[in-house]
Amino acid sequence: MLRRVLICLAFSVLAIGLAGSAFARQRHQTNPVPFAHTPCSVLDNGPCIPSYCSMLNHGPCLPEIDYPYGENLQLTILTVPPQDQAEKYRKPDHDLDTIGDLFAALRSCWAPPPPDDARKGMQMSVRFSFKRTGEMIGAPRLTFSTRGIPADTRTTYLNAINASLDACLPLKFTGGLGGALAGRPIMIRYVDNRELAKPAGNP
Repeated sequence: MLRRVLICLAFSVLAIGLAGSAFARQRHQTNPVPFAHTPCSVLDNGPCIPSYCSMLNHGPCLPEIDYPYGENLQLTILTVPPQDQAEKYRKPDHDLDTIGDLFAALRSCWAPPPPDDARKGMQMSVRFSFKRTGEMIGAPRLTFSTRGIPADTRTTYLNAINASLDACLPLKFTGGLGGALAGRPIMIRYVDNRELAKPAGNP
């Protein structure tokens, strides 16, 4: 009798162990975040999302993912855009109907400080929101500027950003875009990539 009890107990422990192992494997295979940055391998049966990773990487490769627009709309504006992006800096000749139209309009608005007051490589980011009517909600909020820059240079660039945006507002949104943008934060990073002459007296 005792022998039968011990055999039944052993089978019960084995069954519980197998069930736990299967559950652990299931949890390991389940990715709770679709399209997450999951380490990939060139030895996988299928491509990792969204692309294969190089075997020359020293560690697990984490593929870059082209995320859709989220709650924060982020845009970088170059003072001198690349030639192949000139179209993106041309203001649309119609009411703004897409995010691409909005970004093009904001790029076309940028008027940097004059060269004598500018600084090569200067970067500054501001954050603001639009009303449904295309007007700005409050003043742009400074969120970043290049470190080690004199206060008067930061003020010069912030004034240029405010003046550039004021000159373009209000933007003309279609009803659909205005409703989609109303109240959503927009982050713009301005980069002054001009080749500026060095101030007199500097080596």
